Amino acid sequence: MPSMDIVSETDLEEVRNAVDNANREISTRFDFRGVEASFEWKKPNVTLKAEGDFQLKQMCDILRSQLTKRNVDAKAMSIGDASATGKNWSLQVTFKEGIEQDMAKKVVKLIKGEKLKVQAAIQGEQVRVTGKKRDDLQAVMRLLKAAELEQSFQYTNFKD
Repeated sequence: MPSMDIVSETDLEEVRNAVDNANREISTRFDFRGVEASFEWKKPNVTLKAEGDFQLKQMCDILRSQLTKRNVDAKAMSIGDASATGKNWSLQVTFKEGIEQDMAKKVVKLIKGEKLKVQAAIQGEQVRVTGKKRDDLQAVMRLLKAAELEQSFQYTNFKD
């Protein structure tokens, strides 16, 4: 019986490379000349530091574009609230690993709502989907890609 696992993983080495590239980009950009702005990588978090709130928003866009260039889904990025200390602003960006329980329930409900001939079961931080045909599993993949869920999914352990 064909089966697959739906997981949410982020390649943290690629995230680190994207942070390094974003630091290089900031050092060459004209609008960041003479401004103290930096990205700090502390696994699995990235701290953005700048002199203003507007610059933090620009830095988020820079980081998002660098992640896209490195084939890391930007949906895995969770942006915190900006905080000001003196004249400096900072922002925490975390990267989601694993599927949380409530998101897993949404995924299972979405799959069952489509009335596909598959069974979906939550197993820890992943969702196992089994069906009679490989085409049904591929339909589940298309369904999750079309649904605008705020998390990125990968499909592993595909067995025939």
